[in-house]
Amino acid sequence: MNGPRRLDSDMPLRHPTLRRTIYAAVTLGLLAQAGCLYSFRAGSFPPPHIQTISIEPFENETARFELSAELYDQLLRNLPGALGIRTAGADVADAVVRGSINRYDVVAPNYRAGAAGQPAQVLQRQVNISVSVQIVDLVENVILWESNNVTALGEFPEGSPEDSGRQRAIELLVQEIVDGAQSNW
Repeated sequence: MNGPRRLDSDMPLRHPTLRRTIYAAVTLGLLAQAGCLYSFRAGSFPPPHIQTISIEPFENETARFELSAELYDQLLRNLPGALGIRTAGADVADAVVRGSINRYDVVAPNYRAGAAGQPAQVLQRQVNISVSVQIVDLVENVILWESNNVTALGEFPEGSPEDSGRQRAIELLVQEIVDGAQSNW
């Protein structure tokens, strides 16, 4: 009987093409299973050995004395959670955030020109804040991330308190710091 033979389950796999096909199927199955175990850690900042962070009040080079405290409060409230770590005192922390507030301006980017002899009508104002910041790994004594010009703009309508624009700018600064730090990883 030289025709096609039926493959029984207890018959050994001696045909080379069949063995290669089964080997390829098993290999693909194992690779697919291994692929299911793969996970992605979004933004792997900070490095795994960084579990705690200390936040220092920023030096303030502007005439707005309240800025340092407002920025410190916002960083303390939002930065550790955004990075997935805890706050700690400077003497026991794995990392530290420090910096300086370099600029604070209030400008009027949106206005309507006045009629002849009349002043312009301001429609919107904007708070501009710029900071320099460093995040330092105290365990390995290296700078994890730094920027000399993190800037945020907080807009507020004319007639509204400047504080609302300043708060918005500070919130955006903290987000810029988080985004900048995570962009390196």
